Amino acid sequence: MPLTINTNTAATDAAANLQTSNALMQKSLNRLSSGSRITSPADDAGGLAVSMKLSASIRRTEAVNVNLSNAISFLQTQDGAMSTADQILSRISELKVLSEDVTKSSSDKLNYQAEFGQLQAQLASLSTEKFNGVNMFSAGATTISVITTEDGSNPVQLTLGDLSANTATITAGATTLASLAISDVTTAIQSLATQRAQNGAESNRLSFASQMLTVNKSNLEAANSRIIDTDVAFESTQLARYNILVQAGTAMLAQANNAPQIALRLLNN
Repeated sequence: MPLTINTNTAATDAAANLQTSNALMQKSLNRLSSGSRITSPADDAGGLAVSMKLSASIRRTEAVNVNLSNAISFLQTQDGAMSTADQILSRISELKVLSEDVTKSSSDKLNYQAEFGQLQAQLASLSTEKFNGVNMFSAGATTISVITTEDGSNPVQLTLGDLSANTATITAGATTLASLAISDVTTAIQSLATQRAQNGAESNRLSFASQMLTVNKSNLEAANSRIIDTDVAFESTQLARYNILVQAGTAMLAQANNAPQIALRLLNN
């Protein structure tokens, strides 16, 4: 290799190698400090595109699961109202039997009648109960739709039963305990039991749908992690390697810069 002054090929090569090693070290530092393997689109353009879609899917899955939790709370509140209605109906049937006791005086029976009137009013008011402003019961049974997947498919229909119709014979048909038939109460209780069974079935389905979303979210996060997250153990090893290369490159560049001084010694001689 000729000894020259104007062109220091060794220094140029050493500088290029140092620049490459320094860039790799900086990229490794960025990955370790951010925790992300892809710090710019140039690192993995295809991987970044997939990661963006997975991240959006994860966010939608979380949102759907929140909606399902709210729907389950809706059903629990609805069942609470029906459970209260069941207790009222049971008490009314008890009052009906007590009022027919031959040992009771007219004033005693009036006391039973007074309680019956209050229970009728309370039973009627339950049909107007709401959850966050949404009616829990509907005149003429209807349904509301709840989405159970992040892509908007597989909706579940929640039943808004007609509580007022199921208890109409108690709240509107009978004006007194004397005019009330036990069969009317048992029929209302049976209708209410069917409604509560429907509520339980829907609640169970939503609970399983929520579990599935939790599993899907975990799997999506794992898939996204494999694309986007830094393998700290591997990247730490790479950082150590690049750090040594930078130090070695710096030392060799200094040596290469000193090489032309040999030519000066020849000229001085």
